[in-house]
Amino acid sequence: MSTFKRWMILIIVSSALLLIVMDMTILYTAMPTLTHDLGATASQKLWILNGYSLVMAGLLPAMGTLGDRLGYKRVFLIGLILFSIASLTAAFAPNPYVLIAGRVLLAVGASIMMPATMAIVRVTFTDPRELGLAIGIWGAVASGGAGLGPIIGGLLLEYFSWGSVFIINLPIAILAFVLTILLVPKHEGDRSKKFDLTSSIQIMIALVTLIYAIKEFTRREGSVTFAVIGAAVGIVALVIFIRRQNRSSDPLIDLSLFKIPLFTTGFITALVGLFGMTGIQYIVTQRLQLIEGFSPLLAGVYTLTIPFASVIAAPVTGMILNRFNVIYIKSAVLFLTAAGLGIYLVQFDSGIAGQVFGLAIFGVGLGGGMTVASHSIMSSAPYEKAGMAASMESVGYEVGGATGIAIIGSLSGLVYTLTMKIPTGLNVSVKVKDSLDEALIVAEGLPGSASETLKQAARFAFDQSFFAVIVAIIVLLVVASLGMLWIGTRSMKKQLKTQ
Repeated sequence: MSTFKRWMILIIVSSALLLIVMDMTILYTAMPTLTHDLGATASQKLWILNGYSLVMAGLLPAMGTLGDRLGYKRVFLIGLILFSIASLTAAFAPNPYVLIAGRVLLAVGASIMMPATMAIVRVTFTDPRELGLAIGIWGAVASGGAGLGPIIGGLLLEYFSWGSVFIINLPIAILAFVLTILLVPKHEGDRSKKFDLTSSIQIMIALVTLIYAIKEFTRREGSVTFAVIGAAVGIVALVIFIRRQNRSSDPLIDLSLFKIPLFTTGFITALVGLFGMTGIQYIVTQRLQLIEGFSPLLAGVYTLTIPFASVIAAPVTGMILNRFNVIYIKSAVLFLTAAGLGIYLVQFDSGIAGQVFGLAIFGVGLGGGMTVASHSIMSSAPYEKAGMAASMESVGYEVGGATGIAIIGSLSGLVYTLTMKIPTGLNVSVKVKDSLDEALIVAEGLPGSASETLKQAARFAFDQSFFAVIVAIIVLLVVASLGMLWIGTRSMKKQLKTQ
């Protein structure tokens, strides 16, 4: 295969990856407008965002195996078709329920495509140096694309309705479809590979019910009974899933891969990195629009330093992977990510330059983390399990993204509800304690002074939740970084003993 054709194939799969990861975050800047237009509740908002990542995370393991079975090119094309149909459905959704359904269908298409993108890269680039650079570019798209989501969404909302954030998918998907047919070689696949849909449903039930339990527990007037039932169902489903994988001769997810330190640390880095990124971008863009009064575009521009820094850091990290201990690199980039957030928090009242610098450092850590995670996962897995490894990496991203939105959104909502005090003398619905969005909508119907009083109380409560969330993410990143350091040290000691 010619050099030109190899890199063209990388461009094709990267364009599809860009759509997939952008759809995780493109709604962040659209959520205030979308919430107002469709009348979505706080709970519906989180499901609109989470439905995509949760369904993807549940389906990805099966879809990775499906690529190994049917061939990566064929599966990739099927995913593009479904993704395009789902984009049209979501774009013209008349209510929150149809939009959630559209997001679920988007997730089905994305879960089919995403493992195929990395698997195609793995089988296209056989030279180790070229593969390292290609994975670095793939990682740059994965981290930078998610970072670009809010600004692309903001730019579209300056001129079009919120449905445009889905319509934008169509021309790119159509072009990628045509070029894939023309350029990507056919991969026959291995028909002996089993497609275990039962296991996929089990892990999806586990994820959805556990996320439901978190939301129900943190929701105002949420049912503790329902939360406990949801958690119990999730844990049972997860245990059944693990037992099924351990007993299967051809598991959907080969859990033995987690015995490889390089693979395990790569998975954790992907999960924690996406958790932090999605959580931060969501909470920051919401605050900029609802507290500072930024337009969707300006809110997106503010966070542009994150994807910009990620795109620069990712290929640079790819070029140094063979020079240093990879596990130590993971520890360093996670600590750097935490340091960036720390700088952002310290500089919060000191001017925009310090905040932007902190977000840039945060982005450098993310870009490096995505690259080293991808390299570790794909290089440590056997060649014949490239599709499975790619899907497991994607699961790390999607579970990180879904739990980032769910847990950060729920933690933010909980702190907001506990902090929000309805001003004395105001006879308003207790729904103002559910979210800042609902408080601002109620304030629109109040006379001038009463409206401003309610807005100030709600904005103060939101800022308390904002700081709590950032501190929680910093703590998580530091703990993950120290964990990587410990695993790396243990791994090196074992290697020295065997020599």
